[in-house]
Amino acid sequence: MNAVNDSRQNFYAGLQQGLEGLREQGLFKPERVLATRQGAEVLSEDGRKLVNMCANNYLGLAGEAWVAQAAAKALDQYGYGLSSVRFICGTQTIHKQLEAALAKFLGTEDCILYAAAFDANGGVFEPLFDENDAIISDALNHASIIDGVRLCKAERFRYQHNNMADLEVQLQAAAGKRNKIIVTDGVFSMDGTVAQLDKICDLADKYQALVMIDECHATGFMGRTGRGTHEHHDVMGRIDIITGTLGKALGGAMGGFTAAKKEVIEMLRQRSRPYLFSNTLAPSICGASLAVLNKLSQTTELRDRLHANTSYFRRELGKLGFVIKPGMHPVVPVMLYDAQLAQKYAQRMYELGILLTGFSYPVVPMGQARVRVQVSASHSLEQLDRALHAFKQAGQELGIPKKPEV
Repeated sequence: MNAVNDSRQNFYAGLQQGLEGLREQGLFKPERVLATRQGAEVLSEDGRKLVNMCANNYLGLAGEAWVAQAAAKALDQYGYGLSSVRFICGTQTIHKQLEAALAKFLGTEDCILYAAAFDANGGVFEPLFDENDAIISDALNHASIIDGVRLCKAERFRYQHNNMADLEVQLQAAAGKRNKIIVTDGVFSMDGTVAQLDKICDLADKYQALVMIDECHATGFMGRTGRGTHEHHDVMGRIDIITGTLGKALGGAMGGFTAAKKEVIEMLRQRSRPYLFSNTLAPSICGASLAVLNKLSQTTELRDRLHANTSYFRRELGKLGFVIKPGMHPVVPVMLYDAQLAQKYAQRMYELGILLTGFSYPVVPMGQARVRVQVSASHSLEQLDRALHAFKQAGQELGIPKKPEV
């Protein structure tokens, strides 16, 4: 009995030691508790009013009253939940309506809903590919893609991030496989990098491969009418599988989807484990998402405002001397390189009234620590200027890092 107790004590002591090590290395991820709804400005649990610069609320819809009202209307009509999975008795008309609306918005034949985008990526590969096939994946793809690929028996090839020459090398290496699929984030969440889908599609045509994109940080605002990265690169109709989320630009709650040809979606309904063994997405989320898609199909006002805010913030932040990843996406990584410095920056910005998060390994590569700014359509110029002023002050106090010598 004492041996058992000693083993348990050692287990918990080991966890405590590991947590202390994370804190010492600047890798511990604290949580900021909000006392208000999500928005451009929020109230923290301790009563501080903060400009929120770290939410995925790209179009500013998460706190909008009309979105909540659409959710409430669906809640009244369809109830709180289904207490079931889809194929047993968990499918309502509103789920089919949302799947049809998403397919139309994205330019695909069909769509399937998941409880989360992580589930969409986790459940897409194993039903469709086996040891006779090859998955060629970008080195910086999201963790959900990496985990989904691990669950599949297909041979794995990895190409250097956004490197088309290396992608071609990997396609050549996979030449003997029955089916080949190139998998990439449409937009990479830590860097704001936009995948070169036009070139990827050309290589896919050359080597007879399929193409899959994760559009979590693109759907609703990338492209001329907000359809996504495939619209941005004018390759709509050339992408075979699109995964994405309802939990970022499309309202900010939760839920994911996969959109593709009817045969792909039907096979996922039959064999995708997260779909078969997880409860149905709440109808209130479906109702709100339908309202959002309807609005985005009628006007690009929010998308246009987001890109104007992004352009302004990127330009003005660059003038302050910070090293930022180049691009046009509302994800603006401010490179600090050192994990502890990233945490200090985030804390100092919090003290100055700006909500930011520091990112370090393993979320980003070792030595690439940063604070990540995420601009929203709901930010006013006054709020963006407050954030810029805080960046300047914190930079002067803690030192603006220069790009390391290569």
